[in-house]
Amino acid sequence: MARDFIAINWGSSNFRSFLLDDEGAVRDAFAEPAGIASLDRPGMEAQIARLVARWPAAGMIYACGMVGSNVGWDDAGYAECPIGLDELALRLHPTTIADRALHIVPGLACRRAADNAPDIMRGEETELFGLLRAGRLPQAGIVALPGTHGKWVRIEGGKVLEFMTAMSGEIFDRLTAAGMLASVVAAPASANAAFGAGVDAGFARQPGLGTALFGVRARVIRDELARDDAASYLRGLLIGSEIADARSIYALQGPVTLVGAAPVCALYAAALAHVGIGSHTVDAADATAQGFAGIHTARRQLA
Repeated sequence: MARDFIAINWGSSNFRSFLLDDEGAVRDAFAEPAGIASLDRPGMEAQIARLVARWPAAGMIYACGMVGSNVGWDDAGYAECPIGLDELALRLHPTTIADRALHIVPGLACRRAADNAPDIMRGEETELFGLLRAGRLPQAGIVALPGTHGKWVRIEGGKVLEFMTAMSGEIFDRLTAAGMLASVVAAPASANAAFGAGVDAGFARQPGLGTALFGVRARVIRDELARDDAASYLRGLLIGSEIADARSIYALQGPVTLVGAAPVCALYAAALAHVGIGSHTVDAADATAQGFAGIHTARRQLA
């Protein structure tokens, strides 16, 4: 008999869970700041026990994210690209937590063709396949997921072929929170003229990013950049450099599909447009749930 199932996106900082019916429709959801980084193993078990008590009639439990990392509950490893949804469903990692069977989605690993460099992702794969399942991503093209560690993913034939990770979000957060650049930042970043100038500098790569970053402080001290515009220039500099990397690796021309929070996607869209590359942003509100629904369906069909 068909039963509801539980799907969990368990990251470093947050715990997000869904109760889905056998067709993949969301029946209930629960989230709280109970990420892997804040829990020991008894704490992780207690978290699952609480969730099962909330949805006692549910059957299968799936999870993705840092729960399957080497600092999570059980290391689920990485599935090699290229890979599609059906192949990912075959690579689920079975384990047990709080006396319940748990199937963890592995991360993805690739070696890029352009630079022969390795890369990894964990958690985003479920979101990507969810959007593909929902028909919101192109079956071929470049998809960007801006964030703390932004991903630029090449998709072909509905499969993830390879990807690139950029730490622009983390660099911006750290540089504006402490250190020399934090002392010259006085307002949030926005897509203004200073942002465009930063995009130009980052995209040109002359000088390189390390030198250009200190140049933000120098520009403010020399009254060539207003403190209120420093964050905008810095954000543009980092995003422009990231787009230059994507262009180098993928011969990027566009259009790029953007997935993520609306404010940061708007900045990336503005930066891409500034350098003549088109983009469009997709609704990703239920992407993870859609991904789990696809994995659940594929698993049943392949069983």
